[in-house]
Amino acid sequence: QVQLVESVGGLVQAGGSLRLSCTASGSRHSIGTMGWYRQAPAKQRELVAVYGGGGSTNYADSVKGRFTISRDNAKNTVYLQMNSLKPEDTAVYLCYAVIDYNGRWGQGTQVTVSS
Repeated sequence: QVQLVESVGGLVQAGGSLRLSCTASGSRHSIGTMGWYRQAPAKQRELVAVYGGGGSTNYADSVKGRFTISRDNAKNTVYLQMNSLKPEDTAVYLCYAVIDYNGRWGQGTQVTVSS
């Protein structure tokens, strides 16, 4: 069974950087869009960045210019490089991928940015 395995987030000071990764385990699966969402306490889940199967990318306005999504298709892995982090970036970050035409979610990883 395919699983999305996320790297561990962490605690970082404002202005710092962090990189997340998410790997779709298992082979012989069609993997389309991969990306990241986040959910802060008492807030709705929101899109952070997505990387389409065709190579297109899309970012939330709040992270444009600070976050970069990239993808290694050979490794079935998507990365999220987060720079100039702000306290309002604090959330659980969840990997999302379309695998065999079905949307799948990772377990989530906590990112905390201290002021």
